[in-house]
Amino acid sequence: MNDDRLDALLAALAHRGRRRMLDLLMAAPGMSVKALASHFEMSRIGVLKHVDLLEAAELVVSRRRGRTRHLYFNPVPIQLLRDRWTTHYSAFFAERVVDVKARVEGRAREAEEHKSA
Repeated sequence: MNDDRLDALLAALAHRGRRRMLDLLMAAPGMSVKALASHFEMSRIGVLKHVDLLEAAELVVSRRRGRTRHLYFNPVPIQLLRDRWTTHYSAFFAERVVDVKARVEGRAREAEEHKSA
């Protein structure tokens, strides 16, 4: 995931209303824009602006059937984000845990040797 895509994804997820939209689309895939807008106290145009931003971040895919636009949640960008951060940081922390374990075991051995002497 390049930096521009990451920025778009994080910007899209930063807004509470957009996260709520994603929750609604997860619960009811294929929801129309009109149905989605009925859950918010903003105009349908306002909802469309948020949907456009979610589409730009690839979190929402829309399909037209006649005059109706149906929306679907796309979890792939979130999974890519999760993989990027957890893979990177889990390796970092795994190394630290191994270091701590080695130090604790070394001190335990030293304490046993000191007791034996």
